[in-house]
Amino acid sequence: MKRRTGPVPRRKSVAGGRGAEHEHRMIPRSPLDDPRTAAFAWARYKRLMRWMMLVTLTMVIGAMVMLYRANGLVSVHFYIATALGISFAMLLMSALMGLVFLSNGTGHDEAIVDPLAEHAPEEWGVSPPRDEA
Repeated sequence: MKRRTGPVPRRKSVAGGRGAEHEHRMIPRSPLDDPRTAAFAWARYKRLMRWMMLVTLTMVIGAMVMLYRANGLVSVHFYIATALGISFAMLLMSALMGLVFLSNGTGHDEAIVDPLAEHAPEEWGVSPPRDEA
């Protein structure tokens, strides 16, 4: 099979060449598009991560002390692996949860288009999309 090289041909958009305007009307703007809101949200996220780094460091030191009291000096590799495992797990968890808080706290979650909302049953509590004129 022969591979094509060179530029990929561009396809026409569904909106007849007005793709950017069409997308702009369809997708609501996110509050994170505003630089001031985004700066405030990311500063809050960084503050949360600094606190979680302190909590992680405290937990790692506590775990090392408890392991040393229970087992003595087993192997330095055991303590390194335990410290790295606890640190990685806690920091990954706090980073992902911090992103969830950032997204929800700024209203970024509400700035989505849910194509299935109009077909959702009433007991789900999902309101159908509103037309923006």
